[in-house]
Amino acid sequence: MSKYDAIYELYEKKSEVELGGGYERIEKQHERGKYTARERIELLLDEDSFVELYGFVQHRCTDFGMDEQGGACDGVVTGYGKIKGRTVFVFSQDFTVFGGALGEMHAKKISQLMDMAVQCKAPIIGLNDSGGARIQEGVLSLDGYGHVFYRNTIYSGVVPQISVIMGPCAGGAVYSPAITDFVIMVNESSQMFITGPKVIESVTGEKISAEDLGGAKVHNEISGNAHFQAKTEEEALRVVRSLLDYLPSHWEEKTPSYSKNDKDLEDLLDCIPDDSSRPYDVKNIVSMIVDDDSFLEVQKDFAKNLVIGFARVDGEVVGLVCNQPKVMAGGLDIHSADKGARFIRFCDSFNIPLITFVDVTGFFPGVKQEHGGIIRHGAKLLYAYSEATVPKITVITRKAFGGAYVALNSKSIGADLVFAWPNAEIAVMGAAGAVNILYGKEISQSEKPEVLRAEWMDQYKEKFSNPYVAAKYGLVDDVIDPRDTRKKLIQSLEVLKTKNEKRPAKKHGNIPL
Repeated sequence: MSKYDAIYELYEKKSEVELGGGYERIEKQHERGKYTARERIELLLDEDSFVELYGFVQHRCTDFGMDEQGGACDGVVTGYGKIKGRTVFVFSQDFTVFGGALGEMHAKKISQLMDMAVQCKAPIIGLNDSGGARIQEGVLSLDGYGHVFYRNTIYSGVVPQISVIMGPCAGGAVYSPAITDFVIMVNESSQMFITGPKVIESVTGEKISAEDLGGAKVHNEISGNAHFQAKTEEEALRVVRSLLDYLPSHWEEKTPSYSKNDKDLEDLLDCIPDDSSRPYDVKNIVSMIVDDDSFLEVQKDFAKNLVIGFARVDGEVVGLVCNQPKVMAGGLDIHSADKGARFIRFCDSFNIPLITFVDVTGFFPGVKQEHGGIIRHGAKLLYAYSEATVPKITVITRKAFGGAYVALNSKSIGADLVFAWPNAEIAVMGAAGAVNILYGKEISQSEKPEVLRAEWMDQYKEKFSNPYVAAKYGLVDDVIDPRDTRKKLIQSLEVLKTKNEKRPAKKHGNIPL
């Protein structure tokens, strides 16, 4: 064969590989309103930046007629490219080849790609569209999943890992995304579940659609297994690009910095009602304090009583954890504790400073919460804050009561700086509850119980729950004018840049999972 014939053969083979499952299956993918594996990569990455790896890999299965089926790329396209000029590694499962099912070589491609990403200190992005394990390959497909799960785990906190669910993701296929840092789902076209609707019906008799069982809405609003939902595949891939603006490429790298902007916080005083029992939207406060249009909320549809997300303060990336007074009075429950704890641990893994806005009435009461394990789940939040060594700043905007005050980055569990607004109430409990316990008998026997109650409540606030009491004992570093909050945060982040906190040597802690 001449060198020209060899080159012709090369391009012919590349064309076959790039065709995936063939024109007919590609057309069916498009009819479902879905892009192909390669089209998704093109949409995700900077133009002409994708470099494919392991393109000629084939499966080795000979059973069930598999030896007569080639299977381009063994059902997954792998390689690296650029997002806004930064290197990322990507695998994109090809539903047109074996339904994107994972087999031995399919898993090997993903595993090798992950190894290379870590060696090159670059994020890993998985575009998932798979029917699960390739049954024809038996235990080898399960072993392949194990190799991927293992790498998801040991590389957690080393480089960011992002999963985009763009089709079915069933059985073992869901556990890899579950271990990754962020999961993005597409409405109406992506699902995640361990056992599908047919299996559930055959075992339990329950009838449910795939979308109602494990669609984007379910996992973003009910289970909390996903972090973002998008209306289209294009939007989901744009979320990935936006998210990476806030993340370093690896744990030793600094987060990207952006231009700074000045802000006038005069209107901030109007954000919080004078009546401490009235709700308000903490997102309004956040948007006024952080850089313009920089807040990216994470898990916005799950456990809405806690708001988490990334933002920039004077151009620098921070992670925000905020009570939401307009939902459950900002109280903490099982789901919000889990949501906050995992986000805190992510930020700590990648050296992203944490800012906590506190307005909390306490841990949410009730038999369902207690029996559901609120003690264990609340302890996760305590553990996550205590474990974190990044700069940690707290702003108490209104209420900080009971164990929830302690759990939300108080001085006692490692906050570097704690600020309180002048109207803040910091105490074991609110004045009304405390007075009922302390003076309940006297009030009930009084001729003017409400007058007496109001008098004792004022005394309690003056003696126990105002911010100056906490400041007197060093539990609050400064009581500040709300309009100075942004300036104080900028100053704090600047001085804490060189923070270096050492902990006792150990293998690892045992978080109360």
